[in-house]
Amino acid sequence: MDDVFSSFDLVLRAFWLTLQLLVLSGVASLLLGTLLAALRVGPVKVLNRLGTLYVSVVRNTPLLVMFIFVFIASPTLDLFVGTPFLVKGVIALTIYTSAFVCEAVRSGINSVSLGQAEAARAIGLTFGGTMREVILPQAFRATVPPLASVLIALAKNTSVAAAFGLMEATARMRFFTNNNANDRVLIFLTFAIGYIIIVEVMSAGAYSFERRWRVAR
Repeated sequence: MDDVFSSFDLVLRAFWLTLQLLVLSGVASLLLGTLLAALRVGPVKVLNRLGTLYVSVVRNTPLLVMFIFVFIASPTLDLFVGTPFLVKGVIALTIYTSAFVCEAVRSGINSVSLGQAEAARAIGLTFGGTMREVILPQAFRATVPPLASVLIALAKNTSVAAAFGLMEATARMRFFTNNNANDRVLIFLTFAIGYIIIVEVMSAGAYSFERRWRVAR
């Protein structure tokens, strides 16, 4: 463990990269997933089917395969050529996570009374305006628990980036365990505590949002 403590700045830097992956891909996934959910409940059949196809394909594709496509296969198709590894990791995580965000948001949209959408259309709001002003604000209140679960899963999924040249927390843990075989259990526990802290902060934030919005009702 002396090696870990003497190089603790490397541990902090690794978790900082993990947080970058988590925050950037989390925000992008929320935006893309919400857009996909709107397409899936929208009136345009072509867009509805495209959204459904996207979600079906991505949800049934392992995250590792998504990383392989973005990091290895896509350059042969002239995609993401010269893109920094961090951005590639965010792209892979976003493509994968947005499908699960979509389903969480769609379930929230479906929980909103149909009468509210009809009332919004009756006063002249377009589909986009109805979603933005009436449906989504209520849908997000209902989707806090499932969205929190999706983002917590994303926090753990960032570890896949370790296999593709990103020195995030899991990659740094592997580096230390390879060089300090006798302290593997303690090193593992050190990094596990780091992940637990991240997940607990996210859980506390989700609980705070859920409680605040429940009171606001």
